[in-house]
Amino acid sequence: MNRKIYLIAALFAGQQAVAQTPEDALRMSWNVPSGSARSMAIGGAVGALGGEITNLWVNPAGLGFYKTSELVLSPGLTLASAKGSFRGTDVKSDNLTRFNLGASGLVFGYSDPYSRWSSKAFSIGVNRVANFAGSTYYKGTNDYSSFTEPLANEFYNFYVNAKNQNPGRYNKDIINDALNDNSISLQTKMALYTYLVDIDSTASGSTVFSRAEDLGVVNQEKQVTTKGGITEIALGFASNMDDKLFLGMSVGIPIVNYVRNSTFTESDPLTDLNDFNYSRVEEEYTSKGVGFNAKLGLIFKPINRLRLGVAVHTPSLYALKEQTSLKMVTDVENLFGAGKGVDSVRSAVFQNGSDPTYKYDMVSPWKFMLSGSYVLHEVEDVSAQRGFISADIEYVTYGSSKFKEAEDNGEAEYYKQVSDAVKELYKGAINFRVGGELKFNTIMTRLGFAYYGNPYKDSELKANKMNVSGGLGYRDRGMWIDLTYVRALSKDSDFPYRVDAPRANTYATIKDQTSNIMLTVGFKL
Repeated sequence: MNRKIYLIAALFAGQQAVAQTPEDALRMSWNVPSGSARSMAIGGAVGALGGEITNLWVNPAGLGFYKTSELVLSPGLTLASAKGSFRGTDVKSDNLTRFNLGASGLVFGYSDPYSRWSSKAFSIGVNRVANFAGSTYYKGTNDYSSFTEPLANEFYNFYVNAKNQNPGRYNKDIINDALNDNSISLQTKMALYTYLVDIDSTASGSTVFSRAEDLGVVNQEKQVTTKGGITEIALGFASNMDDKLFLGMSVGIPIVNYVRNSTFTESDPLTDLNDFNYSRVEEEYTSKGVGFNAKLGLIFKPINRLRLGVAVHTPSLYALKEQTSLKMVTDVENLFGAGKGVDSVRSAVFQNGSDPTYKYDMVSPWKFMLSGSYVLHEVEDVSAQRGFISADIEYVTYGSSKFKEAEDNGEAEYYKQVSDAVKELYKGAINFRVGGELKFNTIMTRLGFAYYGNPYKDSELKANKMNVSGGLGYRDRGMWIDLTYVRALSKDSDFPYRVDAPRANTYATIKDQTSNIMLTVGFKL
C-alpha cells in the first residue's frame, strides 16, 4: 500500500475533538442521483434530451423545451445488500429496504410569440441526489495486524514521554493521566479503561502492550447499517431561442441526513484462557446539514434531430454538524478472577457525560458535463416522435473537496490536513451514461446503462459503480405513468482501521447489489 494510505493513520492519531475524515468527502460526492422513472430507465442520460423535470439537477437548459406546465411525483423503493471479501473470507450482508424519492415537482412553461425567445419555463422540485441506504458485513482471520495496534502505539508514546519527565512515576498514575489528557484519542482511552491496552511490568522493566495484538492472530468482523441521503430542493429557469438554443440555470439547496450504526469485533480464534476473549466497538454516527449550489446549462440543436448539451455544476457549500457516540466492550476472561473479565465504557465518560456536536463546513467537487441526443423523427409535436438515443459524459474533481472550521475554535490546521489528505487520496474521474427509448403510440420501452469511475489515486484500490436499467411508460391525454427497475452494482474498499506507517493497512472489498424501483406519475396542467 502506498504512502497516501499511511497519511490517514498519522493524520488522525490523537484526534479527539473532531472526527472528519477523507471518507466523509467521498461519501458526499461519489453517488448516483435519483431522478424520474423515465430518466433512471435511460441511465440518467438526460443532459441534452430536454423536456424532463430531472433536467433541474442535470442540465437546467432542458427546461427550455417546456411550453406547457406539468406536475410530477416519483416515489421509489430501494432494496440493498452487499458482499464483503476480507482476508480470504466472503460473506453477504442482510437485506435492507428503504423508501426513496425521485424527481418530483412542478414545471411552469409558457410561449411568447412576440419574442425570439419563444418560450420560457420555471420549475421547482425535490430529488434524492444521494441515497445512503446500505448494509455491509465482512469478516476474516487476521494474522497481520490488530485494530489495537495504533492504540497501543499512541499510549506507548505518551508513556515514554511521561517516564522521561518523571522516571519514578507509577504506571497506574500515567494511565490515569492518559485517561484525562485531551491529546489522547477516545478509542485509546477506552482501550485503557477496559484493560485492552495495558502495561506489563517485570523486574527488567515495563512494556506497553495490547492483549489482542499479543495473540498474533485474531478473528475480525465488521457490520455497518446506513440510512438517509441528500435531498435537494431546486429552483430553475430556462429560455428557448428559435427552438435552436436553450439556456438554463438552477440553484439547489441540498439537505443532508446521514445515520450510520457500525460494530467492529476482534476476538480470540482459540478457546483457551489467555486474558483476552474479545473486544467490540459500537458506533452511532449522525451527520446533518444544509448546502447551496448552482448549475448552468446550454443545449444547442444544429439540426432538428441532433441535440448537444453542456453543463457545469458548481461545488455544494455545506454547513454540517455531526455527533459520534462510541461504546467499547472488552472481555479479558479470568484476568481479575472467574467471570469478572467483561468491562465496558462509553465515549461520553471522557467528554463530561455527553457526546458533543461538532460543526464544520465542506466544499464538494466540481462537475463538468458534455451530452448528446439523437431523436428519431424529430418534430415539434412530441407525441409524433418515435424515440431517441442519449448519452452524457461527466468529469468530477473528487480530489478538490475541502473541509473548513465553522467556528473559530483553533482547529483550522486540522481541517487543512484533512483537505490535504483528500487531495492525496482522490483524483478526478469520468462518469458515463447512455440510454434510449422507443415509442409505440402510447406505450414506450426504455433501456439504460451508467458507469461511475474510480475516484481513488491508489491503483490497488478498485472501485466503480454501474447501473443497468429498463422501464416502461404510458402517455395519453395529458397524463403519464412510468415504471423503472434499476440494478445497481458497485465495488469499493473499506478500511476497518488504519495502522501506523510504514505498516500496510488491511481492507475489505465491498460489492454492493442494490435494486431500485421507481414509479413516476405526471399530469399536464
